[in-house]
Amino acid sequence: MQRRYNLAHFILAGVVALGITPLMVCVDAQAKIAFASDRTGNWEIYVMEADGGNLRRLTDSPFSDDHSPSWSPDGGHITFSSVRNGNSEIYVMEADGGNPQNLTNTPFFDDRFPSWSPDGERIAFTSNRKGDLKNFEIYVMEADGGNPQNLTNNPSDDRNPSWSPDSERIAFCSRRGEDAGEIYVMDADGENLQRITVNNQADWFPSWSPDGERIAFAFDRKGNWEHFDIYVMDTDGQNRRKLTNNRGYDWYPVWSPDGRRIAFTSIGGGKGGEIYVMDADGGNQQNLTNNRHSDTAPAWFRPAFAVAPAGKILTIWGWLKQGVQ
Repeated sequence: MQRRYNLAHFILAGVVALGITPLMVCVDAQAKIAFASDRTGNWEIYVMEADGGNLRRLTDSPFSDDHSPSWSPDGGHITFSSVRNGNSEIYVMEADGGNPQNLTNTPFFDDRFPSWSPDGERIAFTSNRKGDLKNFEIYVMEADGGNPQNLTNNPSDDRNPSWSPDSERIAFCSRRGEDAGEIYVMDADGENLQRITVNNQADWFPSWSPDGERIAFAFDRKGNWEHFDIYVMDTDGQNRRKLTNNRGYDWYPVWSPDGRRIAFTSIGGGKGGEIYVMDADGGNQQNLTNNRHSDTAPAWFRPAFAVAPAGKILTIWGWLKQGVQ
């Protein structure tokens, strides 16, 4: 009797595995990249497939600018910054552009660069709400806009927060001292601040890899704000590797959730910004957008099975195995 029971579970495990395999292929095709574009005359939020196809506009605010989208982990919502009320505030909308709602309300000040935590509970952002219009700090709030807290407190610019995949740490760019911009890392409560780049040039737009082991960023290696390339490094700042070598600006890197590719903004050659994608080692660079206006600030989303299919399979197998033992 026990032998039949084991056999039944092995058969069930095979059926599940066969069912998961085509599912993983299908959800990979549903990968999406949100981004900001001024192709209508002002900045709006758009979304496209990971190959650049099926472009759709999500926001329609002709007298303001919408920028810097960030996906909720479940893909159901997108947070973004907007100046539709006269100053920059953080908004959230459904993934199809419906039901936009204001999450912050700080008249006369600016909230920008929202970043949704991987656990879905919090949104980090940049704000100058303390009163110094030139001094931006990193804040974090609950996903519904509640309980905003200031994580950094210094008289210089802190911008572009990026969460670690376990939602325990935040990387960001800071202009502390006389630096043009360096990458720092801190705990999600603002503690244990560490500077991980020391270049005295501009390091901007950090982006944490899905495996938690690397950070992609934009580096102005000439120090003149006329040329940025995409680099990648370990999370302690070691093993810096250059990924792009183009004229102009390559910045706003963002990882695909499987960690195999990086999307980024490239500006140069007499054109406005375009969204490109490349392999994680810098190879196979491809232009996803191609128009005479500017496309920038890509944000990548993929359904859960595409993020860690092996982990999902092992979890299901572990559940089945319990019945065998």
